[in-house]
Parts: sequence; structure tokens; C-alpha cells
Amino acid sequence: MTDTKIKKSADELAQDRTNLAYERTALANDRTLMAWIRTAISLTSFGFTIYKFFEEIVKSENIIVKHSFFSPRIVGMILIGIGFFGLLFGYIQYKSDMKRLNSVYEGIPKSLTALFAMMFLMLTLMLFLAALFRQ
Repeated sequence: MTDTKIKKSADELAQDRTNLAYERTALANDRTLMAWIRTAISLTSFGFTIYKFFEEIVKSENIIVKHSFFSPRIVGMILIGIGFFGLLFGYIQYKSDMKRLNSVYEGIPKSLTALFAMMFLMLTLMLFLAALFRQ
């Protein structure tokens, strides 16, 4: 048996390597968005936990809370807001980078990372609004 494998030319190999480099760049962009998502989840969950934890302590012990700027509710809302805007800016950066990559190389596979980011953005916004309107 003879091996009938056709060897690629130098130009074809260079094109394949270039295409793989674009795909690796797109995957790196996905990983960056996932890092933004992890950070936003951490900030949002920590902020909501602070808000709810101290709210329950105040309820259970009938403590009268002075309204100060750094109340647990305000700190929790600030953390939730930072998580929301961090993810929003990360998503905007992701879309901008993907648009630029797609203008150069159209073979980039579609990813569901951006969909997950949008779903979490909506959840974070709902949590922020729940904390805002619940006095």
C-alpha cells in the first residue's frame, strides 16, 4: 500500500496557519468574555448576599437602621451595579472585537458565550431593580 497523501504547498500551509490564528483569537475573545461573566457573577452575587443578609438581620432583631450612604442596601446595590456595567462593557468589547475579526476572516465559528452574557445581563438588571424598589 502506498500513501497517497497530497502535500500542501507553502502558500496553502501559510493560509491554514493564518486561519487557525484567527480562530484562536476568536476563542481567546470568548475566554475574555467568560472572565467578564465570572467577575460579574461574583460581584452581583456578593452584592445581593450583603443586601439580603443584613436585611434579614435587621428584620429578625428589630433593629432601627439609620439611613447612611454606606448602608448594606446601598453597598449591595453598588456591587450589583458594578457587576452589571462590568459585564455590559465586556459584552460591548466582545462584540466590537468579533465584528473586527469577522471583517478579516469569515470562518469564525459562532459561540453561545454572548447569549449567556446577555441572559446574565438581564438577570443582573432584574436583581438591581428588585433591590432598588424594595425598601
